[in-house]
Amino acid sequence: MSLPTLHDLHRPLGSTGLLVSPLGLGTVKLGRDQGVKYPSGFQIPGDDEARMLLRQARELGINLIDTAPAYGMSEERLGPLLRDQRKDWVIVSKVGEEFENGASSHDFSAAHTRMSIERSLKRLETDFIDLVLVHSDGNDLHILNDCEVYQTLAELKKEGKIRGFGFSGKTVEGGVKALEQGDCAMVTYNLNEQAEKAVIEYAAAHGKGILVKKALASGHVCLAPGVDPIRASFTLLFAQTGVASAIVGTINPLHLAHNVATAAQVIRQL
Repeated sequence: MSLPTLHDLHRPLGSTGLLVSPLGLGTVKLGRDQGVKYPSGFQIPGDDEARMLLRQARELGINLIDTAPAYGMSEERLGPLLRDQRKDWVIVSKVGEEFENGASSHDFSAAHTRMSIERSLKRLETDFIDLVLVHSDGNDLHILNDCEVYQTLAELKKEGKIRGFGFSGKTVEGGVKALEQGDCAMVTYNLNEQAEKAVIEYAAAHGKGILVKKALASGHVCLAPGVDPIRASFTLLFAQTGVASAIVGTINPLHLAHNVATAAQVIRQL
């Protein structure tokens, strides 16, 4: 008996024209092991291990891959790892946050935004990025109202260097504001944190895309004995009609297979 996959469960990402798998593969752990908020340590996988993980994800029906300049070497590794597979993947990256020497810094200027996108295109070995999100530092409304990043992303979209843009923020006000002009918001939504539900509801009402980060609370979800936290998490998430995809950042092949099988079962039962 074959395991469930996500191949026939791809869905629209708002009105971007992109079709995405309900689970996306997060790639922090392919490039960075400092300053991450996971319950246990991990070792960054080598190229062969990473290549097998990406192949497994693709075979299980995952077509969405999430990266960022702030994820250490993630973009630089993904370029060669995904060579000759561009048509198979919807690539999401970010702008605004840099991570160097163990510390983050932020820059939301027009010049930095353009530089960052050109650098990401080169690293990822592609002519375009499907979706670019602003990596907020938490001052969501200031970034959207007073900085040049959003209007610069809109220009880059017109130039064809990105196909869509949006915001990975930390507040309801920022998420809703970002969706007024952008294509997508990435929100935190899990069994522990549901404050941004209003952003999901706004997106559903206005034909905008939603990606969920920390869908499994970075591994920190605790439930009663006998309750599968993965199933409970996905039941919560996919009951929200506005959610297109949840980003899960595992590098464990068994966890990846379990996540996909559980998501497929949950979605078909809803």
